[in-house]
Amino acid sequence: MTTPKKAALLALLGASFVTAGAWAAEPAFIAAKSSELNWVPAPSVGPGAMLAVIEGDPKTGDPFTMRLKLPANTRIGVHTHPVTERVTVISGTFYFATGDKFDDAQAAAYQAGDMLVIPAGMPMFAGTKEGEAELQLHGAGPWGISYLDPADDPRKQ
Repeated sequence: MTTPKKAALLALLGASFVTAGAWAAEPAFIAAKSSELNWVPAPSVGPGAMLAVIEGDPKTGDPFTMRLKLPANTRIGVHTHPVTERVTVISGTFYFATGDKFDDAQAAAYQAGDMLVIPAGMPMFAGTKEGEAELQLHGAGPWGISYLDPADDPRKQ
């Protein structure tokens, strides 16, 4: 006959095995060498912008990591994202500000190593000036971009 103490111990042991099984479902080891990334055009961001997905699928609810290259003189109009976006500047200078009206004077310069966490739905605008910038974005999807002014959406130009 099982005593309450034995039953509690068995329940705890069972829970630990469930947890261990859940760990086994985690994705495999991922290593990403910058020189080996598969870059594709990112028309939702703008002409010349390139995107490389490192892990996950940004279109699903799963975690994702991706890189974004912005050429010199890129202007990303005021937009929002449906999920919190975490951005780390890998190289170059990235100009960024929040607000519902594009204003170059409000954009702060972010350098390699700088990081931003932008809450879902927060209006923002960004870009580059004299040089290219490479960013790493990560979060949990589904990721998307919605321009406040449809005229700013490069997919419609």
